[in-house]
Amino acid sequence: MANQSGQFFTDGDVVARESSAFMTRVYQWMSIGVLLTGLIASVIGNNEGLIQMIMANRALFWVVIIAQVGLVMSISGLINRMSVVTASALFLLYSALTGVTFSVIFAIYTAASIQSAFFTTAMGFGGLTAFGYLTKKDLGPVGSFCMMGLFGMIGFSILSIFFPSMMGGAAGLVYSLVGLLIFAGLTAYDTQKIKVMGRQAMNEQDKGRATILGALTLYLDFINLFMMILRLSGDRRR
Repeated sequence: MANQSGQFFTDGDVVARESSAFMTRVYQWMSIGVLLTGLIASVIGNNEGLIQMIMANRALFWVVIIAQVGLVMSISGLINRMSVVTASALFLLYSALTGVTFSVIFAIYTAASIQSAFFTTAMGFGGLTAFGYLTKKDLGPVGSFCMMGLFGMIGFSILSIFFPSMMGGAAGLVYSLVGLLIFAGLTAYDTQKIKVMGRQAMNEQDKGRATILGALTLYLDFINLFMMILRLSGDRRR
């Protein structure tokens, strides 16, 4: 196969180029989501009146949390029935709502700790996702193991709502360390899975949907890695 300049490409070259272009779009959308979340969290977190309103109004806070869960479930479960525009809008809405809930960390941790955790997460995430993209080894077993661990973490988190002391002391430290390992594994596994998903897309509409779903998946890995690192290394306000 040759292009207009007369250069020849094998089918493998074409697949590699298309895969690279697809993953670039996934990372772009994921980055937009992370930046939107960070911007909204920063604006609200640095406004004393807004942050106090959110922290004092538990009903509002839980409405936002429930809306976030609903959006993730909608995008993940109904992506094939959505247009790319709808899926993109829902992803941006989810990112914005996450910024609202994340704003409370500015009342808990110092700004320097938040910045340090973010840059540490970005560097670690970059290495993990690069490994997932480049490795030839099947990371399916890693993904399955991490998913089981994730369900265990979810169950522990639900119990901690009723028994807050469960997240204190050594138990909280172990929870964060386990979470860090789980989301590190999921980052590599999800990257490999998304790469395959892009290759299986049959047309541009399918690729567009896969781009948003992939961006959401990596976005969730990123923000959870960030929260685990912040819990482990962040300096709390006095």
